[in-house]
Amino acid sequence: MNIFFSRAFAKARLQRALTRRFALFSLAISLLVPLAALPIPQKPLATAGITREFSAPLTDVRQAVIATQKDHIIHGTKVFEREPILTGAEAAESSELFEPWSDPGEVYYKIRKDAVAPRHFIATGDQGTIAVRYVVTPVDADRTRVRIDAVYYETAHRESHASDGTVEKSEMKEVKDALDSMLQAEMEAADARRRAQSAELVRQSYIRQLEDESTRIEKANEQIKNLEQEITTLRHELQRRIKAPGADLKAAPFQSSASLKALAAYTDVVILIVTPNWFGVETPEGQRGWLPVSQLEPLP
Repeated sequence: MNIFFSRAFAKARLQRALTRRFALFSLAISLLVPLAALPIPQKPLATAGITREFSAPLTDVRQAVIATQKDHIIHGTKVFEREPILTGAEAAESSELFEPWSDPGEVYYKIRKDAVAPRHFIATGDQGTIAVRYVVTPVDADRTRVRIDAVYYETAHRESHASDGTVEKSEMKEVKDALDSMLQAEMEAADARRRAQSAELVRQSYIRQLEDESTRIEKANEQIKNLEQEITTLRHELQRRIKAPGADLKAAPFQSSASLKALAAYTDVVILIVTPNWFGVETPEGQRGWLPVSQLEPLP
């Protein structure tokens, strides 16, 4: 009877001890779970990455890379089947998910947090962060090299996963497309400048033609004006008008010659023949005769 009670008592103590240990274990787990969500330092994952050289200067390639870095998309991966792209990425100045870059080149980062088991990262699961790194290095004045790496870090399991290459290829394609768009825009701008220059040359040529025409017209008007002045001068030299009260048109330069017609005062006549005392004249009607010089006066 004592042995029976001793065994029952020992069994009860063992159960109480197990219960206390299970409670302590549960408490420890509840305390450790939030800690697991915090980034834990580990050796960054080395990735194969992808490298490509572009036939473009550093300034153009840098602009294309920055445009891709800031497009808010991680290309070449997704989380849910109904969402073909993974948005929500942000440009960053650094990332602890990569080995520090010590070689020459400019380094840019793009980070997407809270990604759930993203596609095209090897053996992924749970929730974590995707980081993409771009390294831009000039080869010469007209060629630039770009290297792209991508990695996924699982927050709960504290494990890094390399991309299978799809993300890097897709990001590189975006860089190429951005660069092609820039080059196309530059070509179109250059073509527009050439067309504008051509139009300006045509405009200037047209202006010069107008100026030449204006000059020729001015010269022609000046010549007309000179001719009119000459005509006026000649008219004053070759024409006279009859003084008041009028005069008789004679058939010969003599006072005794027959009168052909009586001409009214201020009638204009054209001088055909000049003698000291008589002018051979023609009337406005075309009749010819002689008039004494004393009966004629210059035109006003």
